[in-house]
Amino acid sequence: MDDEFEFADHSPPSFQNMGNVVKDVETKGFNPGLIVLLVIGGIVLTFLIGNYVLYMYAQKTLPPKKKKPVSKKKMKRERLRQGVSAPGE
Repeated sequence: MDDEFEFADHSPPSFQNMGNVVKDVETKGFNPGLIVLLVIGGIVLTFLIGNYVLYMYAQKTLPPKKKKPVSKKKMKRERLRQGVSAPGE
């Protein structure tokens, strides 16, 4: 029964060094989660900024879209609405 209370006044040998571990904790470098977040955020931000730059470049350099030709039937209908008769009628 004496063996039960062998460590009653002090901690067992396996835990004696644990107190120093908690006291010696220092921030050494960045948190791995923070590094991943910064890398992914940087990639997304670079992608968005790159797309915006390409969009602005395309707006300045590409010619405007060509309009589809209006069919004769639609042109005739539009003239009749405006009150101008189509030629030949």
